[in-house]
Amino acid sequence: MTLSGGPIFWILFAMAISSLVVFFERFSEVRRSQIDYQDFIKGVVNILASGGEDEALAICEDAAVPVANVVATAIRHRKGSATALREAVDSQGRAEAGRLERRLASLAIMGQIAPLIGLLGTIIGFIRSVLLVNSQEIVARADLISTSMEAFVAAALGLGVAIPIAVMYGILRVRMDRLIIELEAAATQIVSYLAPEKDPA
Repeated sequence: MTLSGGPIFWILFAMAISSLVVFFERFSEVRRSQIDYQDFIKGVVNILASGGEDEALAICEDAAVPVANVVATAIRHRKGSATALREAVDSQGRAEAGRLERRLASLAIMGQIAPLIGLLGTIIGFIRSVLLVNSQEIVARADLISTSMEAFVAAALGLGVAIPIAVMYGILRVRMDRLIIELEAAATQIVSYLAPEKDPA
């Protein structure tokens, strides 16, 4: 690996670009999915109270966000038992949470292995230095400095990629956790409204 290229450099560079793509795609999706769930639930409940089930479903489908999808599932299963309703809502909630967290694991993995790849480059650089010393009676100072620098640059690049990825992962994790909490709260509210007197069995 050198400052201008080499396999370790390009692997880390590809990871940096990939992590940015994943971050901005997921960040955009999370922002799009955020709504005031309490106002949304109130609006849907008011419509349902006036007998507008089809209208409530249409509003949920138009919103097309996780909270709306969970509410729509609850409305579709409102005529079943309380257990069936809760199971349907829980299943949809898990599916929505899974979609929100899609590719988040890949970001975490890249953040974990970037320093290891940098360490690999460091070890390779030092091995090259040792081989250079052993293969020549007189080693040019520039050659020794060059191979040593490759080792240090690899370590720096590994950390330079890993640290921003860790920050990006943290930002997404906090936002997604908040969104999932709101999703669970919305599910609880709509189930409580639709099944207050249903048979629990």
